[in-house]
Amino acid sequence: MTWLITGGAGYIGSHVVKEMADQQSVVVLDDLSTGRADRLPTGVPLVVGTVLDRELVDRVLSDHAVTGIVHIAGKKQVAESVERPLYYYRENVDGLRTLLDAATTAGVSRFLFSSSAAVYGMPDVDLVTEETPCQPLSPYGETKLAGEWMVAAAGRAHGMATASLRYFNVAGAAAAELGDDGIFNLVPMVFERLAADEPPRIFGEDYPTPDGTCVRDYIHVEDIASAHVAATRRLAEDAGAALVLNIGRGEGVSVAEMVDIILDLTGRTDVRPVAEARRPGDPARVVAAVDASAKELGWSAQHGIRTMVESAWAGWCLRHGRPG
Repeated sequence: MTWLITGGAGYIGSHVVKEMADQQSVVVLDDLSTGRADRLPTGVPLVVGTVLDRELVDRVLSDHAVTGIVHIAGKKQVAESVERPLYYYRENVDGLRTLLDAATTAGVSRFLFSSSAAVYGMPDVDLVTEETPCQPLSPYGETKLAGEWMVAAAGRAHGMATASLRYFNVAGAAAAELGDDGIFNLVPMVFERLAADEPPRIFGEDYPTPDGTCVRDYIHVEDIASAHVAATRRLAEDAGAALVLNIGRGEGVSVAEMVDIILDLTGRTDVRPVAEARRPGDPARVVAAVDASAKELGWSAQHGIRTMVESAWAGWCLRHGRPG
């Protein structure tokens, strides 16, 4: 099989490409708005463009004889989605619709969609299962849920094997050069504050959790990549697959605990975080139930929290020219 990986030059996408390219043929489509061509392994074809360009997508599918698609491209900043909802619906929903339309026309028989735990909103449960009601709080989360619906509907109508993977909180790097360039996730946000000689910020210390800070399920990006390999293998073997799965570790870590780990590993134990007001829409606890992904994919996360932070720090230091 040949797999098209959209968004394959981005942070998560490049890890998926690295993992998949070792085992099968892949081609990348990326507009490079947040991705970097130098993240890609030697020999992996890169087509620069957007999934909104139907003519380009048709050409890529034909020229590379694509038989399966891993769709990671999309906009993913929650706050930005609140400010620019129509932009997010165009990029994430209409982009996916265009890609699915091209895929079904070309006879592509396998489709894996990059979804998000943001589809759940603020679940009041200890562990979030795939059956937990989805009540997204942001346009970003809404676009991901709408994407899952579209993928499932296209699969049913056109005999396409499908999977939607709901990522939880991604961190870490397989190699320093593949690290997260963004500053919108907790780990790089703390790095940026430390680099500016400012204390990390914790938004809310009065949640109904053991230490009063939000609890999240953090997963190493290498585990995300291995989950994609397992999912594409399942899709290749099971023409009737129609999967929606959580991809997490199944273990909660509070924001305060994560900040303490970062301060310890960066040698900044002299710094203490500052508490600020809660951010609107932040749920107290979101931790994945992972039984279904283990059952359906034979997959489970292998990396721990300290490994995530160590690898993320090495990458951040490399990109900013600082000693690690």
